[in-house]
Amino acid sequence: MILLPCPYLGVLVELTDERQRHILLKHPDLLPEYIDYVAETLAEPDEVRRDSRFPATRVFARWCESVKGGKFVVVVVVSDPPPMERYWVVTAYIARKLTQGVVEWKRAC
Repeated sequence: MILLPCPYLGVLVELTDERQRHILLKHPDLLPEYIDYVAETLAEPDEVRRDSRFPATRVFARWCESVKGGKFVVVVVVSDPPPMERYWVVTAYIARKLTQGVVEWKRAC
């Protein structure tokens, strides 16, 4: 398991071995080549969205020019309520545009 700092949430976010395997299987264009961008997306997102279907889920996105000629790296984080209070990556992927969720925060230009 990897712990990734997420200043927006003020916590360390878990990226478990099982979730890494999921991402490798479902989104092989992201891992392992762009693993560093997953950490960067959580540390310095361009945008954070709230998933309208799953209120305990946030979608972090960062535009990366060096990923496939310019794409978003998207990291989806689930938060478990207290007393567990756990934050973990459920999936991550590369996208041309952002469509999932409602904007909660956006980096000022």
